[in-house]
Amino acid sequence: QVQLVESGGGLVQPGGSLRLSCAASGRIFSANTMGWYRQAPGHQREEVASMHSGGLTSYADSVKGRFTISRDNAKNTVYLQMTSLKPEDSAVYYCRRFQVGEIYWGQGTQVTVSS
Repeated sequence: QVQLVESGGGLVQPGGSLRLSCAASGRIFSANTMGWYRQAPGHQREEVASMHSGGLTSYADSVKGRFTISRDNAKNTVYLQMTSLKPEDSAVYYCRRFQVGEIYWGQGTQVTVSS
């Protein structure tokens, strides 16, 4: 079993920045993909950004150039640096880890972009 603990959400004004963190613990395998998804009220959960342990990244078109995903493999932690935030970025952000055919989710952290 794997546990994911997220932190860093909150309220920010449009144009502001936030950094999310997600630390994994438990039955950890070195080959894995960690990423961030988000879900706004009335919308489906969507992928924001992902990063393989080997370094390959992917981003949703809506966040390219504004969000940056990074990770510290030694700490089993993934980060999401969010800049130039827009009201439409408001959502619950979930950390996701995929390893040896299994998917794990964090509990979610709220990000609200509002003036």
